[in-house]
This record gives sequence, C-alpha cells and structure tokens, in this order.
Amino acid sequence: MMKAVNTIRIKKGNVDEVLARFQTPKSVHTFEGFVLMEVLKKENSPEYDELKICTTWEERKFFDAWLGSRASQKAHDKKSEQNPADNPIISSQLTTFQVAIQHKPAKQEV
Repeated sequence: MMKAVNTIRIKKGNVDEVLARFQTPKSVHTFEGFVLMEVLKKENSPEYDELKICTTWEERKFFDAWLGSRASQKAHDKKSEQNPADNPIISSQLTTFQVAIQHKPAKQEV
C-alpha cells in the first residue's frame, strides 16, 4: 500500500473555502486501487491555514495511473483558472509514502 499526501497552505481565514472543494467525492474515488481519502485540517497555525489531502492506494501503479489521468489534470487545472490575487492557496506540495507498517484495532471479545 502507499499514501499520497498533498499539503496545501492557505491564506489565513480561507480554509473553509478550500475545504468545501473536498466535501463531495470526486473522480479519484472511482479509480482502480483507490482505498481511502482523508482531509486533515491543521489546528492552531498562526501564520496560515493548512490542509493535508491524504489518499491511500493498494499499489503505487494505481496512484500513478490516476495522477496521469485526464480526471486528475482536470481537477488540478481549476487552480490555475483563478486570478492569483483571488486564489486562497499559497502553495501545494505532494509527498508520497510507502505504508511500511499498519496496525488495526484489536478484536474485542464479547
């Protein structure tokens, strides 16, 4: 398994505007090998707001297929359509990780 984490820095006070973009599932959820998406909102950041968009994939090849797809390009091209002065996003950085160890909850006996 692997995880892709897109860290988005946002102008202070605009996090809810960007967060709303992820409220409704998009095409990434339909791709082969997609396991899970989580959107993490950083707490107590004095200078800027921050979201981490985390997707989990069965294998790297599935993430690469999505990343190279028209659906991925279409989703990310919307950022460039905005006037830079109106864009709440300061920066975005993609990082990928191999899931080396994973623990699940212990089964509870009844």
